[in-house]
Amino acid sequence: MSMSGGIGGTVLIADDDRAIRTVLSQALTRSGCRVRSTGSASTLWRWVEEGEGDVVVTDVMMPDGDALDLLPAIRRRRPELPVIVMSAQNTVMTAIRAAEVGAYEYMPKPFDLKLVIETVRKAMGGKKTDAIADGRSTEDALRDEGLPIIGRSPAMQEVYRIMARLMNTDLTVMINGESGTGKELVARALHNFGWRKKGPFVAVNMAAIPRDLIESELFGHEKGAFTGATDRAVGKFELAAGGTLFLDEIGDMPHDAQTRLLRVLQEGEFTRIGGRQPIKADVRVVAATHQDLRALIAEGTFREDLFYRLNVVPIRLPPVRERVEDIPDLARAFLRRAAAEGLPKKTISADAIDVLKRQSWPGNVRELENLMKRLAALCADEVIGADVVEEELSARPTSGAAPEGERGASLGASVEAHLRSYFQLHGDSLPPPGLYDRIVREVELPLIALTLSATRGNQLKAAELLGINRNTLRKKIRDLDIPVTRGKKLM
Repeated sequence: MSMSGGIGGTVLIADDDRAIRTVLSQALTRSGCRVRSTGSASTLWRWVEEGEGDVVVTDVMMPDGDALDLLPAIRRRRPELPVIVMSAQNTVMTAIRAAEVGAYEYMPKPFDLKLVIETVRKAMGGKKTDAIADGRSTEDALRDEGLPIIGRSPAMQEVYRIMARLMNTDLTVMINGESGTGKELVARALHNFGWRKKGPFVAVNMAAIPRDLIESELFGHEKGAFTGATDRAVGKFELAAGGTLFLDEIGDMPHDAQTRLLRVLQEGEFTRIGGRQPIKADVRVVAATHQDLRALIAEGTFREDLFYRLNVVPIRLPPVRERVEDIPDLARAFLRRAAAEGLPKKTISADAIDVLKRQSWPGNVRELENLMKRLAALCADEVIGADVVEEELSARPTSGAAPEGERGASLGASVEAHLRSYFQLHGDSLPPPGLYDRIVREVELPLIALTLSATRGNQLKAAELLGINRNTLRKKIRDLDIPVTRGKKLM
């Protein structure tokens, strides 16, 4: 019998890690569920065939099978059974595969136990997510394209979860992020792994086109429509028919063009400049900006009604300083990419990675990739060491620079500005759960790392300086995966 006010129902747990099964079983039992757990995919399938369970919570990789391979069979046998997938292989492709085979929800490991319980509660209540179940395979994409976006940090996991739900929809997406964070990569991934993937992907950078030519560039024009229009021209909306139109730096769009774009989004059709024949706009629109569009609205330079048409689903791309734990994967991937492009094959040492992790990266992922290419081309040794990285970084004018808007500000003012921007970039939707722990982690990690650097790795001195117990410091070093080097000042 379930607890009063509990979730109720039966949850089937499949995970080859006994500790995870125990934690999930105890938490769900306390929440009022009946639980059956196994470390075997075959046992899970037998329970499903026998009609057991109201919700499934399963790991992807188990000794006798892959849950994502099993999930289509589960959906055919019991289409009403919600399956929550968890995985330590926290890549965008895992999230996409989970969505494609019809997972109710995808959750990366390590997971938030409260979020798991709340997701089970929603699944028991029949609240459906935007999971996708069209049976399309990503094997060709995996082989041909590799991983389009790299990163296993909690901040990137949230991006992956949103992307997976949007792949096979035509919802308009607004991607917010600083320059160099990879906004076009996300737009291309939404296209390449969605149902429009056989259509064209057309990218337009508003900041790169003369303002008086943007309308013609987007919508085309008829012969004689204006001085210099000697022939009919097809615009980007027509070129992108059946596919995706990516409008980068949308904040730089002039007001007249904004009005025409709003009409297209409202009515689903447009006319060429100087033309009369309506043309159907068969495109998915993805927009991107590094600017605060709400501030531009307040200034009167961006239409509020257009903002809400574009901001149907906002995606915020975190800067590199908010995903420091992704730097090792990013650096190594960029070196592999450089080698594939014909540059010398290089690897990078752990000490060199530590140097990279201490940088602010105002140019974000693009700056890191450019650095890796330079090092691959210029470093004489097969293994890139810390001294080479430090020498290369010392030559850049932005090395060690604080993010724009934070120089000269107090710590409290900088944090407030960062959080204000964070909430604004989420639009009308609230940020995902776990914001407090995420912000505390982002502050703790550089604070402890820099303190250890200042004390040359002496943990006793660092603990005294921070005013915390030495055992507490050791735990935080372990939990935050902070490298400790004795006898060498790292700053």
